[in-house]
Amino acid sequence: MIRICRYVLLACYFVVAALVGALGCLLRPFNPDNSRLAAKMFSAVGLKILGIDLKTEGKERFQDMAPGVVVSNHQSNLDLFVHGANVPRNTVSVGKRSLIYIPFFGQVYWLAGNIMIDRNNSKKSIGKMDAVTQAIKEKGTSIWVFAEGTRNKIPGLAPFKKGAFHMAIQAQAPIYPVVASTYKRRLNFSKWRSGNARIKIMEPIPTLGLSIDDLDELMARVHALMEQTLADLDQRIAQLA
Repeated sequence: MIRICRYVLLACYFVVAALVGALGCLLRPFNPDNSRLAAKMFSAVGLKILGIDLKTEGKERFQDMAPGVVVSNHQSNLDLFVHGANVPRNTVSVGKRSLIYIPFFGQVYWLAGNIMIDRNNSKKSIGKMDAVTQAIKEKGTSIWVFAEGTRNKIPGLAPFKKGAFHMAIQAQAPIYPVVASTYKRRLNFSKWRSGNARIKIMEPIPTLGLSIDDLDELMARVHALMEQTLADLDQRIAQLA
């Protein structure tokens, strides 16, 4: 019964938050800080409805941060609520164009200034990525990318896509790794407290002086650091059980 009530309440709140978010975004459409405000609105109440105890380590690293590329792991649609609590100022995300067709949410996502790419049209996608690189360099906008490219259905981290690292090197901008503990299979929404989730905002990784020749090594290094951090977070979560 708790699970059903929770899902109904979350669905109702989702619609209300999306409508309020869309109205807010209409007052300043495509402003890069819309994404942060909308994400926090979804997250603040959503986490309480879901009964998730979320704690974040390293929040200070997003204070007065230099424009860069945030790379995080991607587990499920609940990432909107889990990661949404920590979106930094003037940060937009990169998502697939089909998101715009999700009722209510898609319209907020578009108006919030997020970057929507068509994965079936590589030429247009490359053009979008070039524009994103310029936004980092010239407008001080940061970009949030789910580095695995899609929801990860395996334990640990899936292999990373190159896009986020290519943008960071092209813009000579730092990479900000963000890791959320494995929560997808460890939450029980039939309980009043469904479970714990932990996020670590890691030390930024500079790309100044790197070239495209360094891309594979950079990806491997960030992947290894994030994978180790994920294992550490999961171990700490297990000790809470």
